[in-house]
Amino acid sequence: MKVLGASVLVMESLTLGFAILLATKSHSTAALVYGSIISLLLFLCAGLLKRRSGFYLGSILQAFMFAFGFAIPAFFLIGAVFVGLWVAAIVVGRKGEAARAAFMAQASTKG
Repeated sequence: MKVLGASVLVMESLTLGFAILLATKSHSTAALVYGSIISLLLFLCAGLLKRRSGFYLGSILQAFMFAFGFAIPAFFLIGAVFVGLWVAAIVVGRKGEAARAAFMAQASTKG
């Protein structure tokens, strides 16, 4: 769950960073600063996923990423895609960790 969540956050941060580079001439400075702050926080949050609070912060940042669509309308779609990937990372990650724990428990009883 941690690896999948971190990969979603880092890719989201990079996507937002590159989009800000493309939007420098056509959008306001406030929108670019807002996007840069979100991008930096997404990147830093990937390292916080060792704790439960990191997932809460990541979820809050997903909402901010989606809200960035008010500054650059294309980000409503991009934000929705990344929210879906974030939810999928959590769901699939939990299933993977449960399967790994079951496998480790089974391996320790055999040996």
